[in-house]
Amino acid sequence: MPVGQDIPLLGLGVYQNDDCAPAVEAALKAGYIHIDTAQIYQNEDQVGAAVKASGVPRESIFITSKVADGGDKTTASVQSSLKKLDLSLNYHPPSGSQANFIVKVTSICTSSTVDTEERPGVKHLEEIREAGLPTPAVNQIELHPFCQQKPIVEYCRAHGILVQAYCPLIRGDFSNPVIQEVAQETKKTPAQVLSRWSIQRGFLPLPKSSDPARVFSNADIYDFELSDAALTKLDALDRGDKGSISWNPVDVD
Repeated sequence: MPVGQDIPLLGLGVYQNDDCAPAVEAALKAGYIHIDTAQIYQNEDQVGAAVKASGVPRESIFITSKVADGGDKTTASVQSSLKKLDLSLNYHPPSGSQANFIVKVTSICTSSTVDTEERPGVKHLEEIREAGLPTPAVNQIELHPFCQQKPIVEYCRAHGILVQAYCPLIRGDFSNPVIQEVAQETKKTPAQVLSRWSIQRGFLPLPKSSDPARVFSNADIYDFELSDAALTKLDALDRGDKGSISWNPVDVD
């Protein structure tokens, strides 16, 4: 990351997982060392319990969470998670003059907590720059072959901002024939192909699954590479904004 910390390539997302401990324990057994949670997910404690039960040293695991509250509540919101984290994201940060609330997070950052953003578009990032605030270290946005968000990715690369990909597995919809074709060619699952696409395109994917077996399978992505031809096929699936499968706030004022 721009601040000098290392962050693992692959992370387990635990969004909408009310019983995430089994998935987290499976992930740590499978070699994941990055878990992505949030205050709004209401499962930070489960992540912590799973980490403790795993026997993996806490210092070997990278944990991300996200601030649920903005404005005057930001400081208390961050401090409630601070002792547990390696990375703190601002969840759906407001734009316009309200972007100044980021100062509150910056003012209480520790060496293990980095001022970052989740889901801002180029205009939101420009508002931060124009306000004279620190450049975010990480931007976590929806990214997969159907929604490649090229303007945001290009801006982040130009300004040294690390890009994380949520919804990298398209919420399990692998019906597209191109994805199926590449999976057959590589003898890998569609999920493995999609995570590999993210990594080879320079993103850090956060695949989500509550099934321990799938958690293990999704981590098996380091013994192959997608060919240039396969990457080109997947790149051609981009639909711009229409390819988004989640609420995408990049154009919100």
